[in-house]
Amino acid sequence: MKFQWEFLYVITDIFRQFLVLGLISFGGPAAHVGYFHRRFVEELQWLDEAEFARLLALTQFLPGPASSQLGFTIGRVRGGVTGAFAAFVAFTLPSFLLMALLGIYATSLPDWLQGGAITGLKWLAVIVVADAVWNIGQRFCAGGLTRTIAALVAMQLVLWPALAGQMLALLVAAAIGWRWLRPDQETPLAGKPVWRRWPLMAFALLAFVALLPSGRVLGLWNDFFAAGSLVFGGGHVVLPLLQELVGPQMSPDQFLTGYAAAQAVPGPMFSLASYLGAVLLPASPWWGALLATLAIFLPGFLLVLSLMEGWQWLSSRPALAGAVAGINAAVVGLLLAALYQPVFVSAVQDLWDLLIVVAGFAVLRSKAVPLWGMVLGMAALGVVTGFL
Repeated sequence: MKFQWEFLYVITDIFRQFLVLGLISFGGPAAHVGYFHRRFVEELQWLDEAEFARLLALTQFLPGPASSQLGFTIGRVRGGVTGAFAAFVAFTLPSFLLMALLGIYATSLPDWLQGGAITGLKWLAVIVVADAVWNIGQRFCAGGLTRTIAALVAMQLVLWPALAGQMLALLVAAAIGWRWLRPDQETPLAGKPVWRRWPLMAFALLAFVALLPSGRVLGLWNDFFAAGSLVFGGGHVVLPLLQELVGPQMSPDQFLTGYAAAQAVPGPMFSLASYLGAVLLPASPWWGALLATLAIFLPGFLLVLSLMEGWQWLSSRPALAGAVAGINAAVVGLLLAALYQPVFVSAVQDLWDLLIVVAGFAVLRSKAVPLWGMVLGMAALGVVTGFL
């Protein structure tokens, strides 16, 4: 009985911690990495720097929502599979509710909310992502070679932002780290790697079903499962694919409203699926939102469950530890490129926008205002600016 109560306390604590982050984590996947590191490595010490780096590298190599997968793995480390699902539900719930409600009631929202408030939250996204790049860069780019990798990856992805360019950057960075970033001394994990077969088998079965002809409801599931299976890096990367898969089934204005809102709400950007599911299944919008959300998140989570323990064993080998160091440096470059395009480009249009972003960044770094205060302040400032 004592063990059961202790386990319930752990799961409840995981749910509570991730729910708070789900309510305040604005800025997309780049910012979420910073939030997770600050909360679970620096403050709560649920895992150390090395384990956090290994898990981050794993999520960059798997398809699906990278930041949500990282939260899923942190919950897995803390509370097993139950803790993993508690982390996912808690972190996704706020954005799921907001985006589903938007899909149901978008046509009745006032213009000032659709315009000014979202503009202010886009400014906040720039500020939070810039802060994440600064913090992650200090941790993963301490040496000259890692800084060079990050800078070159960022320049490459600005010029060639396609999925192929991202994968090439990660592979080249891993090869460089394998050769030149191996730790001088490291004790590999004992034993043999553990691979869970049932999640991989479930992924293969569902991927096969997604290829079959289907009706409206099953077709909705298959479209979003395909999107979650094919997108690496998550966040903004999923938007072009969703535009191709489900965009033709709605008006361009409907799709763009969801895109803007996905950048403005806290939590994972994959919650765009909640909005799209509600729009695509108007007769049962809540069912459509839930179906689309589960379908787009499920592929990445099945792969994480299958490969997590084996990946940790492999990445503890000295050569692979070097590859992970190279990947982490490349991740900094990925975040830096994402900070420029689309976050900065979509939010900063003139000198006034730039001054607001610079001032907001200084306020955030000073820690004089809590994040929820930044959210309210930026949204209000966007509304006021829209009226002027």
